[in-house]
Amino acid sequence: MSVIQRIRDKGAWFIFGIIALALLAFILQDGSFRRGNFFSNTTVIGKVNGQKIERADFEEKVSMYGGRGANREQVIAQLWNNEVAGIIMEQQYKKLGLTVTPKEVSDILFNPATSPLKREFTDPKTGMFMVDEAKAAFDRLKKSRNTQEMAQVEEAYIKPAIQQALQAKYQALLQQAMYVPKWLVNKTEEDNNLLSNVSYVYAPYSAIPDSSIKVSDDEIMAYANKHKDEYKRDEETRNIAFVTFNADPSAADSLAAFNAVLAKKAELASNTNINTFFAQNTSDLPYYDGYISKNQIHQKSIDSIAKLPVNGVFGPYLDGNEYVIAKLIAVKQLPDSAKVRHILVATHQQDPQTGVLQRVRDDSTARKIMDTVEMQLKAGVPFDSVAMKYSDDGNKNAGGVYDYFTTGRMVPSFNDFSFLNPVGTKGVISTEYGLHYVEVLGQKGSSPAYKIAYYAKPITISNETDAAAVNAAAQFVSLSKNKKDFEATAAKMNKTIATAEDIKENDYSIPNLGDSRQLVRWIYEHNVGDIDQEPVRIGNNYVVPLITADIKPGLPPASILRPMIEPIVRNEKKAKMLLDTKFKSGSDLNAYASATGTQVQKADSISFSAPFITGIGNDAKFTGASFNKAYLNKVTPPIAGTNGVFVIQINAISSKTATPDEAQGVKQTLLQSLRMAIYRGMDALRKTAVVKDYRSQFY
Repeated sequence: MSVIQRIRDKGAWFIFGIIALALLAFILQDGSFRRGNFFSNTTVIGKVNGQKIERADFEEKVSMYGGRGANREQVIAQLWNNEVAGIIMEQQYKKLGLTVTPKEVSDILFNPATSPLKREFTDPKTGMFMVDEAKAAFDRLKKSRNTQEMAQVEEAYIKPAIQQALQAKYQALLQQAMYVPKWLVNKTEEDNNLLSNVSYVYAPYSAIPDSSIKVSDDEIMAYANKHKDEYKRDEETRNIAFVTFNADPSAADSLAAFNAVLAKKAELASNTNINTFFAQNTSDLPYYDGYISKNQIHQKSIDSIAKLPVNGVFGPYLDGNEYVIAKLIAVKQLPDSAKVRHILVATHQQDPQTGVLQRVRDDSTARKIMDTVEMQLKAGVPFDSVAMKYSDDGNKNAGGVYDYFTTGRMVPSFNDFSFLNPVGTKGVISTEYGLHYVEVLGQKGSSPAYKIAYYAKPITISNETDAAAVNAAAQFVSLSKNKKDFEATAAKMNKTIATAEDIKENDYSIPNLGDSRQLVRWIYEHNVGDIDQEPVRIGNNYVVPLITADIKPGLPPASILRPMIEPIVRNEKKAKMLLDTKFKSGSDLNAYASATGTQVQKADSISFSAPFITGIGNDAKFTGASFNKAYLNKVTPPIAGTNGVFVIQINAISSKTATPDEAQGVKQTLLQSLRMAIYRGMDALRKTAVVKDYRSQFY
């Protein structure tokens, strides 16, 4: 989380202060502090059982949790779900009278088993959580007044601690209410050990061709109305049909990239200053001016590159979507891993949001601090103490130690100092982050390590290739004024029509297409039958969509339900046909077998707990009838099962001998089922909650 990184970058003393203030604020205000109080913007993006979700607060969390490289739409979707779930649970906690006292929050923060502050207050020598130091730091730094950092720490530490405690209490209430009576254990154990031996006649529905059974829309809707809870929808969805026009790079684009890389091969081979080459030529694979063991190099063709003489060049070769040439700069026998400790005096720190290095200290000040570091170490001051006082690196609480790491994991100069120098070497090096005092503590293994320069260029889509795809899509649009035209034009241009269903108003991704919030917004801004006049670029495709359905909350129309319900209704009609003809009359199994044109079959040792029957599968009605003692040595009435109609005669019902541990196993299984019901409780609460989602008005 970016806020955690930001807090760490501030230094331990600052962390203690802002956390202390956040805790103090919580204690004084009885947990009522909320960042939303600082904002005057009351724009609402949603409500949960009447409780508002303010956009300003929501957007700040999006920025906080998004971080560098995160998909914003995914963050918005996940954060929305978390916010809704959090509010629903808070309301449940309030109804039940569940609270978390300041003392409980303090216990969570200062308990070695639960504290989120372990990183900042763990003794690097003993690994023990320093409770007294943590409490003392809180007491010393209560006067800090940085409200922004206070809010971030509350979000990162205090609120999760409170939610953790509330959730634990809520779960405990539910778990304590769980009870499995002895009679249920005994009955389940008895049933699980039952075995049945039956004879039966079975007529599968598949014997009747599907084409002979017609299912009307009225029959579809009649079935759906009988099973509303299964098929009704809580929110609007839409369906689209679409065609795509591929804009992948062409063969000509690939050849152009190959020739561009090939044109640099001679220059790379002859250049004696490799850094100068890369200063003048931008590569998609930046030059790593350090040694890397072969087993840590994951580039394609490394075996061929490793066989080159020093300054030899290999390529161009295709690696994924790039053409690459590689030059072997140097080879050395180096350790496979190294252990070091270091003290960083930073001149720059990486912004956790953008990844950009930002200056935090000028070079001369950094040099003076490093001189002090060296002086104290030479005077015999323990390394851990000097690191704790002066290092700007996040691992200073561990004595500045980087345990055994492989080549290529650190910046080049740090990497080479760690692997090129023998154990015991100490010195100061400079990197883009600042000055490092480094001591090599240990090294393991040995293998060849290589310094390789890669010049790479991607195969990109040329303007001509992109224009061809755009023009083809535009031509399709110009010929498609309605659904009929859309289908005719697709056939004429030999384009496959694909579909995407159940698209919700706040989705950011579309099935079979990928991420495209832009297209989702268009779908909900237009009507059924509309065709987008401006093809949408998604990945390497231009997409022309046609809105085919708008499905309102409640029961969908028959056209939408048909794929799900038609097979069920068709089987019901087949069952009626069989019952009215083949199974209309009969007194014994042989008579039914003759009427159905089948044979009497047997099933030995049917297990109540695992009732799979070859040729029938798992059919609950067949299993139930097989253990109904009323039909011992008698023929059941015809029964319409899942996949066919059948009659059964029970020949014998017996029971296996129970094992000593079986009762305990049955009890644990029943308890596990109850626990799963608890976890599914959130879904039930969500369904009963009144959730108003206005996100589409803002995102």
